[in-house]
Amino acid sequence: MNNKPNSPESPDSTCMAYGEQVKELLSASSPETWLDHLWTIYTGYMISMKEQGYDPRSADIFGSFKDLVFFFERMKRAGND
Repeated sequence: MNNKPNSPESPDSTCMAYGEQVKELLSASSPETWLDHLWTIYTGYMISMKEQGYDPRSADIFGSFKDLVFFFERMKRAGND
């Protein structure tokens, strides 16, 4: 997807392009698997923080992690409806 700030594409086409990317992402693994991988990645990040020291972006990283977890939880529920 090559959306540029001044792209003549409509918001609908942008949403559809994002939807295709999400579809591709979810076709690689189930939401449950993505959740498991996210927790593994974040746990590794937290463990490495002991060695690497304080990261001023840690709150932002946690916010991004939380948003991804909530996204995959919604996808998991949507698949069970």
